[in-house]
Amino acid sequence: MRSPENGEISRRSFMKLGAAGLAAAGTTGPLWLHGSPAAEVRKPIGLQLYSVRHQCEQDLPGTIAAVARMGYQGVEFAGYYKRSAKELRKMLDDHGLRCCGTHIGLDTLVDKELPATVEFNRTLGNEFLIVPGLSEERTSSRKAWLETAHIFSTIAGKLKAEGMRVGYHNHTIEFKPLDGEMPWDTFFAHASQDVVMQVDIGNALEGGADPLPFIGKYPGRAATVHVKEYSKSNPKAYVGEGDVKWKEVFALLDKVGKTEWYIVEYEVEGMPPLESVRHCLENLRKMGM
Repeated sequence: MRSPENGEISRRSFMKLGAAGLAAAGTTGPLWLHGSPAAEVRKPIGLQLYSVRHQCEQDLPGTIAAVARMGYQGVEFAGYYKRSAKELRKMLDDHGLRCCGTHIGLDTLVDKELPATVEFNRTLGNEFLIVPGLSEERTSSRKAWLETAHIFSTIAGKLKAEGMRVGYHNHTIEFKPLDGEMPWDTFFAHASQDVVMQVDIGNALEGGADPLPFIGKYPGRAATVHVKEYSKSNPKAYVGEGDVKWKEVFALLDKVGKTEWYIVEYEVEGMPPLESVRHCLENLRKMGM
C-alpha cells in the first residue's frame, strides 16, 4: 500500500483499524483466519439492475424473470422504467425476488418529496434508499461534505420511524484527499450511525483506495455492499477473476461490516449483460457464497 500522504491508508493503519473493528465484533486475529460468511449463514445476493439496464428498458418483466432464474434473491433498482410501485412489486413477487435497495437522487428524500418516496418504497418492500451520487455543490469542499452529512443524518432520523434507511454509495472521488481529509471520512465520521455506508468495492479500488480499512473504521455501517470486481490487467474481469481478495473482503464485511446484502454490479460496455451477471453469480457460488 502507498502511504497516507499519497491517498491510501498504510498497512500499519489498516491493522489498527482492523483490530478496532474486530474488538467491536468480539473477534480477535486476522478476520480471514476466522472463516468466510459461507462458514456461517449465507447472505442473500442481489443484482443492481443498472447492470442490465438496456434489457430492462426493452423488457422489464422478462429481464426480472431471467435474473430470478439465475438464482439471484433480490434486485436493487436504478430507475423504475415508468412502472408503478405496485407493478414492480408484483413482478418481484411473481418470481420470488425481494427489493434489496433503490438508487435514487437526494432530491427525492428531502422536503415535500420524502413522503411519496417513503410510500413508493413501502409498497416495494424496500428498506434501503441509497443515493448513488451527489452534485458538485455537495462535494466541492470539506465544508460541503459536512453539510451533506448533516442532511443525510436528518433524513436518517425521519426514515427510522418508517423502518427504512438512507445510505450513500461511493464512486472514486470519495478517496481523493480534499482539504486535508478523505471525503469518505469527512462524510461518515460526521453522519449519523444510521446512515448506510454502501461500499462499492471495485469503485474504491479504482479510486486508489483499499476498501478494507474503511470498512474496519466504521463497523456495522456496511449494511449493503456492491460486489464489483477490479483488475489492473483485465477491465472486463468478472467477479472472482480480478485483483480483489474476496475471501478477506467477505470475512470483514460479515464480522465487522454487518452486511445484510451482497449486490452484484457489472457494467462493462461491450460485454453481454445477462450472461455477465450470471457468470458473476456462478463465481460467487463457487466461492461458497
